[in-house]
Amino acid sequence: MQIDRTKLPFLPMYKGNVMRTFLFVLLVFYGGKPYFSQKSIETIVIDAGHGGKDPGCHGKFSKEKHVCLSMALKLGALIEKKYPELKVIYTRDTDVFVELGERANIANRAKADLFICIHANAASPAAYGTETYVLGLHRSESQQKVASRENSIIELEEDGGAQYKNFDLSPDAIIAKRLQLSVFLDHAIMFAQYLQAEFKKLGRRDRGVKQAGFMVLYRTTMPSVLIETGFLTNPGEEGFIGKEAGQNKMANAMLVAFEKYKRSIEGNDATSSTESQNISEEKPKETDQEPTVTNEAPQNTTFIDKVNESSEKNTGLIFRVQILSLNSTITGDSPRLKGEENTYQYKQGGLYKYCTKGFGKDLKSAVNYKVQMREKGFNGAFVVAFLDGERIGIEKAIKLVEK
Repeated sequence: MQIDRTKLPFLPMYKGNVMRTFLFVLLVFYGGKPYFSQKSIETIVIDAGHGGKDPGCHGKFSKEKHVCLSMALKLGALIEKKYPELKVIYTRDTDVFVELGERANIANRAKADLFICIHANAASPAAYGTETYVLGLHRSESQQKVASRENSIIELEEDGGAQYKNFDLSPDAIIAKRLQLSVFLDHAIMFAQYLQAEFKKLGRRDRGVKQAGFMVLYRTTMPSVLIETGFLTNPGEEGFIGKEAGQNKMANAMLVAFEKYKRSIEGNDATSSTESQNISEEKPKETDQEPTVTNEAPQNTTFIDKVNESSEKNTGLIFRVQILSLNSTITGDSPRLKGEENTYQYKQGGLYKYCTKGFGKDLKSAVNYKVQMREKGFNGAFVVAFLDGERIGIEKAIKLVEK
């Protein structure tokens, strides 16, 4: 069954209705087929923050609304040139004011596969660097300040933000929302990691992938990120992102990150040979992040737990949870596996990847097991899919399940 995401009962989550939300989450993840089924990347919505009567923050010579719009248009043009078959939609392409709710609605109505929100930051003149946000709880006072500043746009809306007065951004509501969109959140984190890695290559300080309660992210029903491209309050950073040369570099970095994300989602996910060469051969090195991308084809998985060697077949469609990525092979009794049994190994991009037992076509069980693995200490655990022993993209796997 194809779900119309524009009609999902995801909003509002009012205070006092956490149980109703929880029941809906149960319906989503325990009601048979996966409720959400993002397709391959076909439609992207790019959201230039602020605009019109809302200038956002500012530096000595630049305003956030102009910086955001310039980067958004540059990124969109690059994507359209590289992938003419994709549909790129802007929440605004001129200096106009767009309500927060409408920005999300534009993406939801378009049934977008990815939502990219572009902003610039403000703090003390000493603050610098880029950070990319996904929906989540504020982990620090600085994250709360960023979210509060970006959410403050609602005060400029015609009703003064009255439509959001009962809107619940409490920890319980955000946790419920994160569960509801668990698969999409994993993809958002993956894309955010790619973005930060590319920004770092430009010499930008990597402030990391963070979580906060941004209203615009809360209301979207697809993988969504909010990029803080730098601090206009820092003279050096304003001199970079406030000028066209820097904006071009940032847009190109976003394009590269998008290319990696797109290939990962569509099943061409691998680890780059360049990164593999930088890994020491003396000691197995663990990586907790989603793999970056190369064109090397995944190799078949190989069962490494000798104790239960015949306990599970490796044919057909199987969801697993990837828990380790090492530069050399290990045995099934290695302490690195933390007692995890029925472990599978496959090689990709010069690295050995280790996955848990399989869950067949049961994605919901794999998602739940991913949570258990993270609680066990595998912080970068994520769901992967295999077809007859070869790694395929999650979205392709979901489409196969639904046939």
